[in-house]
Amino acid sequence: MGERTLFVGGDQAPNDGFYVEVSEQRHGSPVNDPKGIQLKQGDHFPSLSDKDRKWTLRRK
Repeated sequence: MGERTLFVGGDQAPNDGFYVEVSEQRHGSPVNDPKGIQLKQGDHFPSLSDKDRKWTLRRK
């Protein structure tokens, strides 16, 4: 079983990193002007700006 990659407000960050909002629906339209936040492991995710979005770690 792998590590979760999508998170909602109130979840804890599994790793240090920069997280961004993405569309929850795989075939949905891209997120315009997504929020981004730097978190450390154990920090809680803030609320999302739209109910159809999730937080994910931005990969380089």
